[in-house]
Amino acid sequence: MASWDCKRDVVPFIAMAIAECSTVSLHTLYKAANLNGLHYFVFMTYSYGFGTLLLFPISTVFSRRGLTSFNFKLPLLCRFVLLWIMGFLARVFGYKGLEYSSPALSSAISTLAPAFTFILAIIFRMEDVDLKRSSTRAKIIGTIVSVSGALLAVLYKGPTLISSQSGSIITQSPLTTQTNWVVAGLLLVTEQLLNSGTYILLIQILRIYPAELIVSFLYCLGVTIITIPVSLMAESDLSAWILRPGITLTVIIYSAFFGQVFILTIRICCLPSKGPLYISIFKPISIIVAAAASVIFLGDALHIGSLVGAIILLLGFYAVLWAKAKEQRSTENLRASVDEETPLLQGSREVKYLE
Repeated sequence: MASWDCKRDVVPFIAMAIAECSTVSLHTLYKAANLNGLHYFVFMTYSYGFGTLLLFPISTVFSRRGLTSFNFKLPLLCRFVLLWIMGFLARVFGYKGLEYSSPALSSAISTLAPAFTFILAIIFRMEDVDLKRSSTRAKIIGTIVSVSGALLAVLYKGPTLISSQSGSIITQSPLTTQTNWVVAGLLLVTEQLLNSGTYILLIQILRIYPAELIVSFLYCLGVTIITIPVSLMAESDLSAWILRPGITLTVIIYSAFFGQVFILTIRICCLPSKGPLYISIFKPISIIVAAAASVIFLGDALHIGSLVGAIILLLGFYAVLWAKAKEQRSTENLRASVDEETPLLQGSREVKYLE
C-alpha cells in the first residue's frame, strides 16, 4: 500500500475503526435495554434529543464561521429535509429490526452496506469506474470479497476452535427466540439502503455547505424534530418515558455521547475527503468485533467459519483501502503537476505582453 500520511490516512482509519466498535456495543446495549422494556421510539427521542443538546455547544464553539455563513437556499433545504426523513426511517427500521432479532443479525446485514453504497456512488458519479485502472478493479473486487467474507462468517460455522465457556449475559425472552427473522432481515436491509442514501446526501450537502460540525448538529436536530411527535403518538403511556437508573439510562447516555456525537461526527468529517465507499467498507468489520466480543465477554464458542470469513473480509477490506489510497495519491500528483505548470503559463503570458 502507498505510504500513509498520519493526519490524512491513519487518524481517519483509527477513528472509523473505533466508531464501528462503538456501534456494535451500542446495538448490544440497546438489545439488553429493549428486553428490559425500553421502547425504540422512546430510546430514539431521548438519544437524538440529548445528542442535539451536546452537539449545539460543540458546533457553535468550533464552527462559528460556518454558523454565521449558513444560508438556507432551496437546494440545500430540500436535501436537509430528505436527509432528516431518511435518517429517521433508517433508525426506525434498524432498531425495530434489532427488536425482532439480535445484534449478530444486524452486524451480518450491515455487510451489504459497501455494495449498496458503491452502486449509489456510481449512479451519482461520486466514484469513478474505469475498468482499465487497477484501483477501480481493486475497489470492485475488494467490495465483493469483503461482503463474501462477512457472509461466510455468518452463514458457515464449521468445527469449533474455542468451546463455549458460559451463557450470554443478555437473557433471551421466549418471544425473541421465536422471532420472525425474515421480517427482521427485511427491516435491517432497508436500514442499510437508507444509510447508504444518507451518505450520498451528506456529501452533496457538504459540497454546498462545508461545515461538518454544523451539519452534524442540524442532522441530529432535524431527526429529533421528526421523532418527537411520532414517538408521542406511538408511545402514549407516560410511565414508559420515565428514566430510571439501570441499563435503560446507560444505553441512552451512551447513545447520545457515542452514537450521535462521536460516531455521527466522525462519519460526516470523513465523507468529504474519503468518500462514501470508505465509510461503508468499515461496516463488515462489525462482524469481527461482534464475534470477538462474544468470545471474550460472553464466553461464546469460536468456529472456524468465523475465523476464515474474517481473514477473507480483511483481504477485501485491504484491497479497497489500497485502491482509495492510490486514487488519492494520483489526484494529489495531478494537482501538483497543474500547480507547477501554472506559473510557467503565467510567465509566458508576461513575456508576450512585454514584447
